Amino acid sequence: MSDGTSGQDLPVGFGFRPYRGDEDHGAMAAVRLGCAERDRVDAHSVVEGLPTAAEIGEASATLEEPSKNQILVVRNGSVVGYSTIRWWQERNDTWLYLHRGHLSPEHRHQGIGSTMLSWAEERIRQLVEQHGTARTAVIGANAMVSEQDATALLLAAGYRRVFSLVELELGELRQLPERASELPAGIRTGPIEASHYRAAWRTVVDSYADTGFTQKWPFQDFVDTADPACWRAAWNGQDMVGVALCSIRRPDRTVGEVEELSIRTDQRRLGLGRALLLDGLRSLREQGATTARLFTGTANPHRSYDLYESVGFRRQNEYVRYRKPLARPSGDPSARRPVDSRGPGVSG
Repeated sequence: MSDGTSGQDLPVGFGFRPYRGDEDHGAMAAVRLGCAERDRVDAHSVVEGLPTAAEIGEASATLEEPSKNQILVVRNGSVVGYSTIRWWQERNDTWLYLHRGHLSPEHRHQGIGSTMLSWAEERIRQLVEQHGTARTAVIGANAMVSEQDATALLLAAGYRRVFSLVELELGELRQLPERASELPAGIRTGPIEASHYRAAWRTVVDSYADTGFTQKWPFQDFVDTADPACWRAAWNGQDMVGVALCSIRRPDRTVGEVEELSIRTDQRRLGLGRALLLDGLRSLREQGATTARLFTGTANPHRSYDLYESVGFRRQNEYVRYRKPLARPSGDPSARRPVDSRGPGVSG
């Protein structure tokens, strides 16, 4: 596949073609909808739900060279699947090249998924060579626990599970518990203003200091996506010691999300997490949300499940993150031993 799109290993009647932009978004959304029942997709998920054509268009616009890094599977001119590649650098300098494929269930188990995966891996090798990142590059792929076909495909192709995220839902925001107790002396909570952004960003970034598999998060990216209406922070004197970053970003304004809940290490076990979480949830309710979602790593060392469940959150689905060394063709003298990340984390 010298041009990356020939699809010569696909069954007769199927082919690859590059992504063409707006004209493809409706068909891509239809593929996702067609996968929903088989893969038990949670339409309201804040990790990976059922995107609309407009949302697929927004996501595609963030890709670098989308016509080269997003490919469609077609049968008699109709789109039946697609794969997407994106990449970023993690805190430990690993370059993660992530591919994600979706294929209509009626066309599975014919070798199409394997060919899509081969296309993605070959394209990633090309990108790694172009970027000069071979020393620290690794291939990644995602699948929900409920996606049995994708899971089997990845495991058969040599991917290994490195960590997973679990999504939790609070089904009813109208009845929230009260704070268990008063905050320690000297601690106050309140909204986050623009003048607090750098302190809030630093509070979150520092909470991931010893966590692997997390994407670098520049301060400017934090500012560019700031949505502070439902953000709350805790201060000890003038020092910010914790944040709850909640927001309503989805077209469905009834679903809120707890995007971050971070408490400084030396201020944990004092009730700050629960107080900030409840303040953030009440803010979501005031903005019109009736339910809330969040996700966290299954290997979370701070027992956050206990906190979330204590206010009514319940587990939904599990999202597994797989990785594979950047293998080169046998006999390639430039092959290098891959560098693995360490520890659990919460990024894709």
